[in-house]
Amino acid sequence: MTTRHALVPTVLGDLTVVASGDAIVGLYFPGHWYLPPREALGERVEHDGLIDEAAAQLRDYLAGARTGFDLEVTTSGDPLQESVWAMLREIPFGETTTYGALAERLGNRALAQAVGQAVGHNPVSIIIPCHRVLGTSGKLTGFAGGLERKRFLLELEEPELAKAERLF
Repeated sequence: MTTRHALVPTVLGDLTVVASGDAIVGLYFPGHWYLPPREALGERVEHDGLIDEAAAQLRDYLAGARTGFDLEVTTSGDPLQESVWAMLREIPFGETTTYGALAERLGNRALAQAVGQAVGHNPVSIIIPCHRVLGTSGKLTGFAGGLERKRFLLELEEPELAKAERLF
């Protein structure tokens, strides 16, 4: 099956979901920082079983009715990107980490900036949860979909106890 895409209306705007064969290969926000070339999205489709399932799971997640995704996802980055994206997949719902912590897991804290670039180029936002990565001391930093969307996603996943203790 060929690569194809659809626009999925959500509370975060119309997300572009890209599928190739039986896997999701892209999920992009309006104004996303790092979009693939237009031809890499394939043709636009109105109905596609896989994309429709991804859309349903995204809507459930964004409504707080789902904490993860049951979708085949394929990425094709360089070895560092693939290593970072694999670590992103391991961050549990409601938890966060830092770029530096991911770099340490790779064996070299000096890789934090390269880790940040890999996180920023994650082609399957939300499903591969790059929003769960923060800057030093938990600082909310860059997000290809914008900081307001990152804040929304983090607040959506925030544990109830933490919400109750938050002063804002």
